[in-house]
Amino acid sequence: MSERAITRVPSLRERLDETLNAYRNEVLALLTRIEAKGKGILQQPQLVLEFEAVPQGPRKKLEESGFAEVLKSSQEAIVLPPWVALAVRPRPGVWEYLRVNVHALVVEELREAEYLHFKEELVDGTVNGNFVLELDFEPFNATFPRPSLEKYIGNGVEFLNRHLSAKLFHDKESLHPLLEFLRVHCHKGKNMMLNDKIQNLNSLQYVLRKAEDYLTSLPSETPYSKFEHKFQEIGLERGWGDTAGRVLEMIQLLLDLLEAPDSGTLEKFLGRIPMVFNVVILTPHGYFAQDNVLGYPDTGGQVVYILDQVRALEEEMLLRIKQQGLNITPRILILTRLLPDAVGTTCGERLEKVYGTEYSDILRVPFRTEKGIVRRWISRFEVWPYLETYTEDVATEIAKELQGKPDLIVGNYSDGNIVASLLAHKLGVTQCTIAHALEKTKYPDSDIYWKKLDDKYHFSCQFTADLFAMNHTDFIITSTFQEIAGSKDTVGQYESHTAFTMPGLYRVVHGIDVFDPKFNIVSPGADLSIYFPYTDKIRRLKKFHPEIEELLYSSVENEEHLCVLKDQKKPILFTMARLDRVKNLTGLVEWYGKNAKLRELVNLVVVGGDRRKESKDLEEKAEMKKMFELIEKYKLNGQFRWISSQMNRVRNGELYRYICDTKGAFVQPALYEAFGLTVVEAMTCGLPTFATCKGGPAEIIVHGKSGYHIDPYHGDQAAEILVDFFEKCKKDPTFWDKISQGGLKRIEEKYTWKIYSERLLTLTGVYGFWKHVSNLDRRESRRYLEMFYALKYRKLAESVPLAVED
Repeated sequence: MSERAITRVPSLRERLDETLNAYRNEVLALLTRIEAKGKGILQQPQLVLEFEAVPQGPRKKLEESGFAEVLKSSQEAIVLPPWVALAVRPRPGVWEYLRVNVHALVVEELREAEYLHFKEELVDGTVNGNFVLELDFEPFNATFPRPSLEKYIGNGVEFLNRHLSAKLFHDKESLHPLLEFLRVHCHKGKNMMLNDKIQNLNSLQYVLRKAEDYLTSLPSETPYSKFEHKFQEIGLERGWGDTAGRVLEMIQLLLDLLEAPDSGTLEKFLGRIPMVFNVVILTPHGYFAQDNVLGYPDTGGQVVYILDQVRALEEEMLLRIKQQGLNITPRILILTRLLPDAVGTTCGERLEKVYGTEYSDILRVPFRTEKGIVRRWISRFEVWPYLETYTEDVATEIAKELQGKPDLIVGNYSDGNIVASLLAHKLGVTQCTIAHALEKTKYPDSDIYWKKLDDKYHFSCQFTADLFAMNHTDFIITSTFQEIAGSKDTVGQYESHTAFTMPGLYRVVHGIDVFDPKFNIVSPGADLSIYFPYTDKIRRLKKFHPEIEELLYSSVENEEHLCVLKDQKKPILFTMARLDRVKNLTGLVEWYGKNAKLRELVNLVVVGGDRRKESKDLEEKAEMKKMFELIEKYKLNGQFRWISSQMNRVRNGELYRYICDTKGAFVQPALYEAFGLTVVEAMTCGLPTFATCKGGPAEIIVHGKSGYHIDPYHGDQAAEILVDFFEKCKKDPTFWDKISQGGLKRIEEKYTWKIYSERLLTLTGVYGFWKHVSNLDRRESRRYLEMFYALKYRKLAESVPLAVED
């Protein structure tokens, strides 16, 4: 049998050259169409439309040539006649760049910097010889392990454990870092796990075997206190477990590692080491409180996420501390901004206990300037000049509350993440980053045309902060794969920071690599005490039904509810979100207004915005104006109800279930949604859910089984999907039940806070260990980041105008 020859895969340029030779006229016709659009950027959907506009004969030839595949995998085209440059993305996280001279049909491959330089000509014209600051983080990672397989994107800890366990544990001597890690392990100066009697690996192994022999003779439920003194004498301290059974299991895990290490055993062992007792969570912007804040500007899903996260995290920490045999009181602090103008909320209180917890508090620290404390609310787009001083104040307050350093710092959103980075840098603590939403993907071309948007959004500051934080952090958790690396057809939020340019500011050649093992997918859930299936009749909160019926069906129109529902027997199509451009509530109202069949089948209820007070948020004001216009344009009164934002989460849970009683559905129509907590909440209540295919909801929902994907950029199609569902339900009521049950099953399998908290604490242990024993601290890149912060970010932050106090 002859051997198969290994052949070189032709480059993208070579494949295009072949296509040009074979299908010259057809390619020329298509590229001429694109060039005719004139100077500018064409996004992927526009490129596909141009391809589909080619007559059928030439289009078929192009499809045969493979050029269609190149065009469809191109995320953008830069048109600067006679050149058309393409950013080609054959698969998530992998990019190639080229440009074609349409007149000469010459193809050139481009490096990242060359492509970005070409793109900058859209803004600056032809600029030759001017020095441009190029940011390149790749050299710092050149010797650091990273996968190339897509399956490891978002599963970095598995790759890291496999690679580093093989590297660190290849012989007896290489196990010294593990011994040192266990020996220095202490809490408030008191040793855990090992004491000074164990000085080397031989003595460790001898003691472990001796302990194993002793423990096998004891009943597994024997308390640690019964043999604590005996263990201290041989060199073992508390932290191995609370019973003989748990201590034995932990000791056997370590013996297995010392004999024949493998990644699974390593992760299990590291996850059980007592390492996390004090956690600090950063979320500066918005109105962060537990009551009467949801729906306020910049105040939505992130508040819900963090409060649910903290309850689950405290519960898991208490369980682990008990099982580790320790008597340590944990503490979780949510650091947010203290707002003197608290407008009827608790945002003016320094310390507030988190409901349902024993050891978790909201700690509020004010923004301040040289003139004193800032009293008024500040938009999330304008917080940048306050954050450096805020970080120093936060560090002081944390030291007072904890009487020491935290073990883990978690940042949230761009402002929380840069504060977390500065704190972790200052204190030498393990850092976790949670983006929630990176604005760069929500505002197309907001990098190249940043100057047009900077007065309003200050993206120059925000993108710089994001870049700093994602490169500084020890590990990043995301709710979905899409958040990191998108899908076959869409670019991920983090992936959009791989290479980009902000002309006149800097050019990012290598910003972040989605294959970096710091990325891990850890999906949140819904609070099961609030969100539970509508079929759970015993737990149903019927006391809220009169209030809910007043909200939905009252004939009174006021600041809380506008328009009336004439036919109260129809199912309700329901949505609830902040009233901003990206959440796209007005888009949903327009889809509904234009589709007569949908209007005949269901009523539409929108909860969003607050007409009870004048908004300070410019986007909300613009969307509110648009909503009034749509009501008038489509004569929606009678089939539509617009309810101001509802801040009672417990009642909102029953509201979802009440919508289930009408055999309605939930719609999440966002232009982009990083995760989609309301999607999880609705599905947890058993409400059939239709959600945007742009972002996280595409992973939460299995289309046609546990809900439906809708494309917010094709509203007419989305409306038809809704019509089809409700018509099927009308013919066969069991169809509604089928989708409802499919959603519940999906949630139980993947989206619970219990799974989340277990995973987060395990990741903290693993990354904390690798940071200690390897070069994960990356001192070289930290120095680079310090310069980037001091020379770029600080100046940008200082340029953002301070708020004018009333």
